[in-house]
Amino acid sequence: MSSIQSTENERQTAMRNWLAGISTPSLHLDTIRRASEDASFRSYYRVDAADGQTYIVMDAPPPMESVQRFANVADIFGKVGLTVPQVLAADNESGFLLLTDLGTTTYFHVLNNDSAHKLYMDAIDSLILLQTQSQPDVLPEYDRALLLKELMIFPEWYIGKHLGVTLTAEQTASLDKVFEALLANNLAQPQVFVHRDYHSRNLMLLDKGNPGVLDFQDAVYGPITYDLVGLLRDAYVQWDEEMVLDWAIRYWEKAKRAGLPVSADVDSFYRDFEFMGLQRHLKILGIFARLYHRDGKDAFLADMPLVMEYVRKTAQRYNVLIPLLRLLDVLEDKKPQVGYTF
Repeated sequence: MSSIQSTENERQTAMRNWLAGISTPSLHLDTIRRASEDASFRSYYRVDAADGQTYIVMDAPPPMESVQRFANVADIFGKVGLTVPQVLAADNESGFLLLTDLGTTTYFHVLNNDSAHKLYMDAIDSLILLQTQSQPDVLPEYDRALLLKELMIFPEWYIGKHLGVTLTAEQTASLDKVFEALLANNLAQPQVFVHRDYHSRNLMLLDKGNPGVLDFQDAVYGPITYDLVGLLRDAYVQWDEEMVLDWAIRYWEKAKRAGLPVSADVDSFYRDFEFMGLQRHLKILGIFARLYHRDGKDAFLADMPLVMEYVRKTAQRYNVLIPLLRLLDVLEDKKPQVGYTF
């Protein structure tokens, strides 16, 4: 048995022992099954109960993960009025949570040309609700150090590890200038509560209180366009530019009416949206490369082309970002060719 399998078995045993000590709800431990996995060290399980409901068990092994962080943000977001899982029981030391179940239907599974507008309007309304209740000093600040740390995942993991390229001093200086332009924009934006992964795989379709919101434990206080660009320029779902622009403008109009401090003119707002999106997508390319090379998770390789398309389209629209486009053109020759055999 490998050490990974041994650790998994130990976690399963510890989780079952903990659940066995919970009296309400009365859980049928023989029904525990995998619910989902994500790009972190967390795992999720679904379990039936005597009350006819299903519940979710989060396994978040310390020190890599913190269930306390999840519980804290769940409390903040729940009080704001978002539909989030309720924490029913917690073992902070071992890293287990028992949560209410928001179902199995993600936005990702039901989005199409007919359903998208209504679903995105619901998601935008929830986002504005969250943002209007924002307060400083409640969540960690999405500061320059964190934004830059995220950007640096791109040269380290996508360029260095995935492409196997070492940048020259000149190329590094050029990329740094682009990063500085992005950071200057991002840090100048008004600050609000930021979910940080507000996209189709973390939004659940619900009959009441739509959408259900998951995976919020990394929430911060940061740039106002961050979650909107995560929603509309989703790494897993692509929409026509015209549709994205329409939804972004609808958000901008709603945000202004709600008293949020978005840019007074829509062109400036959309520039903020695009610069924030570029920061996010460069980070995502690096993270997807890291998930593959470090963690052996290859499923995200298939999503890289869409994310790179977002990067290129944004970079070509702004003079200050053109050096990034030129660098990508040079790197394209070094891109590994991934072949599939069926």
